[in-house]
Amino acid sequence: MSAVTRSVDVAAAPSRSPLISWLAVVSVMMGIFAIVTTEILPIGLLTSIGSTFHISDGTAGLMMTMPGILAAIAAPSLTVMTGRMDRRLMLCALMLLLALANFLAAVAPNYLVMVISRVLVGLTIGGFWSIGAGLAARLVPQERVATATAVIFSAVPLGSVLGVPAGTLLGYLADWRTTFLVMGVFAVGVLVALIVLLPPLPAVQVTRPQVLRGLLRGGGTRAGLVVTFLVVIAHFGTYTYMTPFLQQVTQVSPELITVFLLIYGAAGIVGNFVAGAVVQRSLRATFTVSAFMIAAAALLLPVIGDRAVGAIVLLIVWGLAYGAVPVCSQIWFFKSAPHAPEAASVIFTASFQASISIGALAGGFIVDTTSVSAVMALGGAIALLTVVALRAFRTPGQDATAGSPIREVSGTRA
Repeated sequence: MSAVTRSVDVAAAPSRSPLISWLAVVSVMMGIFAIVTTEILPIGLLTSIGSTFHISDGTAGLMMTMPGILAAIAAPSLTVMTGRMDRRLMLCALMLLLALANFLAAVAPNYLVMVISRVLVGLTIGGFWSIGAGLAARLVPQERVATATAVIFSAVPLGSVLGVPAGTLLGYLADWRTTFLVMGVFAVGVLVALIVLLPPLPAVQVTRPQVLRGLLRGGGTRAGLVVTFLVVIAHFGTYTYMTPFLQQVTQVSPELITVFLLIYGAAGIVGNFVAGAVVQRSLRATFTVSAFMIAAAALLLPVIGDRAVGAIVLLIVWGLAYGAVPVCSQIWFFKSAPHAPEAASVIFTASFQASISIGALAGGFIVDTTSVSAVMALGGAIALLTVVALRAFRTPGQDATAGSPIREVSGTRA
């Protein structure tokens, strides 16, 4: 354990009551839940928002593109620029920004204002993720860090399982503006919880630009960038337009689309747990299987996805597969740089978010110029390229041993 890690452990909150410490952990988890839900909420509301502003589904996909671009920029830049600021203050400021972004979306008079609100979401994602991902060690005693980190990151699949389907259903029962209004109120509630429950969190480690540049020169990091780029583009270039596909090809009602997304999200949680259990034994095999399953689901959707049963089966396969992707990608980066976990987290966040934006943008162009079925086929082909790339690259590092940073990271996603 490094001197920095020891100092963090000392700075944890053993003097605070266990209840307050765990409530602080939950408050960070709810912040990430709010961020994840807000980021991917347009997937379920894409057609409704597009109809309001009289734009195509492809143009509406910019709502997924903009947060990814800004998050990719914000992750390294905010981490470096605010390296000496109290992390509690930063988290509160970013949650306030998320609330303002949601309120702005709820009252947006035109699509330009809507895109501006999504820019604010992107800034929040990049900053909050880079800071919040490693806070568990400063909130609970060392022996509870793995459990606390797992609680924090459980917000990721919960955003898909609860947040997006619930938001989609609310948008159907009321309207999409109400959904963003509710998310704004929720973010304010999280802000209050962060203010009340988090202790002062002065900076204890500064990630400098030269550290990030050094990691990017490593072969393992560059390989991680390639495979993450391919598989995330394949996923978000297609899944962003799942609602139009289900409406136009499968021809299901809006309320059933909510059920379909709920089934996908539930499968994602299962995939997350399965990946957490097996990824330590074989990172590359787990990553390869998940990429192949995404490819199969995307390629088969235009073939058998015109029926509800076929679409549901493929969404289950897709959810199981994508639930493993963040686990595999994050661990790949940490194994490539076990000596600099914070910097590795920054690169993971930036690369993942940039790939989301590129995938959503490319998918939108294809949807507008061809069809939603064509974008599924192309996304499946890109996922197959991921499989080829994974077979060509060498898995970074050695198998994790007990107590290593990698083992702790795997627990966060399981």
